[in-house]
Amino acid sequence: MASTVTAAEVSKNFGAYQDAAVREPVVITKNGRPRTVLMAYEDFVRLSKRDRRVQRTVDLSDAEIAAVEAAEMTPDPDQVGAFAKQTAG
Repeated sequence: MASTVTAAEVSKNFGAYQDAAVREPVVITKNGRPRTVLMAYEDFVRLSKRDRRVQRTVDLSDAEIAAVEAAEMTPDPDQVGAFAKQTAG
């Protein structure tokens, strides 16, 4: 569970919160609302690698919808696995 602290408190004790962020994310609030998160670099790298762009189907263009409709799935599970590994980076 992440701890929550005000931006003013972080500015007064940045080193302590930097150390705390190595153990768990620290949510920093401004005007009572969450604004930023201080976290360990390793967590940032891990999350960045898992970042995927998501697009709602209602936001697709007609051309994109047509491309999806025309796409064919391969029945070969080995090809599906190879494609998944290739796109995962």
